[in-house]
Amino acid sequence: MNDRKFTFIICANNDLYFNECTNYIRRLIVPEGYETEILEIRDAVSMTSGYNEAMNASDAKYKIYLHQDVFIVYPFFLDAILKIFDSDEKIGMIGVAGAPRLPDDFVMWHTDRVGITYTDDKLSESDAVELRTKKFEISDGLSEVEAIDGLIMITSADIPWREDILDGWDFYDVSQTFEMKNRGYKTIVPEQHFPWCLHDSGILNFRNYDHYRKICIDTYKSGKKES
Repeated sequence: MNDRKFTFIICANNDLYFNECTNYIRRLIVPEGYETEILEIRDAVSMTSGYNEAMNASDAKYKIYLHQDVFIVYPFFLDAILKIFDSDEKIGMIGVAGAPRLPDDFVMWHTDRVGITYTDDKLSESDAVELRTKKFEISDGLSEVEAIDGLIMITSADIPWREDILDGWDFYDVSQTFEMKNRGYKTIVPEQHFPWCLHDSGILNFRNYDHYRKICIDTYKSGKKES
């Protein structure tokens, strides 16, 4: 394991988004003595399978799994996550938005969240595109969460992604947070005075969302904090 290396992992199917995403990555300030690489996964059958493929292909200790439509706008992003991981060896994963406690239905936006991001998500083609800051409750320092938003997931420990139960594109983020917890790691969302990322998520697809939500409930409900 190379503890002085960052790998950015992206499941991609759109050249325009991927090129823009990687342009932002290449502009980041890399801490002295560290290196970066970008792994592009094409034709993945699911998010979990793509992430497992990349995880096993990289020797980097620090892996940054992000959507192709996420642009990291904070130039000192790498230095910031290093300081967080160095502050507590039990921190296994970092996100920029998440829920300290999931509700019983496992839908993250049905409860209070912490974090902040730029976003322009919309529900239909007719909606106007409007860049706005999506800001949740901000707490000082580091907030331990029960789930993070999968737009970007930063790890310091390699935990297999559950492609055995999640063979699509939903709930891999909630699942991975529980997998970290089951192995004794914390997942946190840091205090951000301004967004570290812009998420150009466009129209959201919920076609199979409920199917994978029920799988996650069946798999992880016994390990969830009581409401």
